[in-house]
Amino acid sequence: MSTGRLEAICGKDSSGKTAMALGRALQALTEQKTVIVIQFLKGSEKTGNLEVLKRMEPELKVFRFEKSDRYFAELSDAEKKDEEINIRNGLNYAKKVLTTEECDLLVLDEALGLVDQNIVTEEELEGLLKCRDQVQVIVTGKVLPEGIRRIADKVEEVDCR
Repeated sequence: MSTGRLEAICGKDSSGKTAMALGRALQALTEQKTVIVIQFLKGSEKTGNLEVLKRMEPELKVFRFEKSDRYFAELSDAEKKDEEINIRNGLNYAKKVLTTEECDLLVLDEALGLVDQNIVTEEELEGLLKCRDQVQVIVTGKVLPEGIRRIADKVEEVDCR
């Protein structure tokens, strides 16, 4: 049985899910814990503003496995197929992190969106999350699949109005 807690943060577009997860990551850093953040569906490290987070290395490690400098939703079907391979590499890395307990907290930003985009099944994501053993995990995304809701220790539904 896993002793690492699973927290799911879900909500609409631009509701602060990533900010909330990163806040939890910063809190973990203040407690001398190690943190790895893997971001999905947000394009390469050239997309968005990662400079501030990158300055926090090596205590906070941030990864994006996608190669495109556009968000996944903006890609053509052919480009999406190519990126799905990179995204699966990110998921494989997440599994390695969980099984080797490489960090205290693993944030899988927009991992719930991988189910929405039909990149992985709900069962695949649930299987990955069940590998967590001692590692605390936070997943974010717009929609929380029922299977993930069942195994989550805490669910935060964010709605900024």
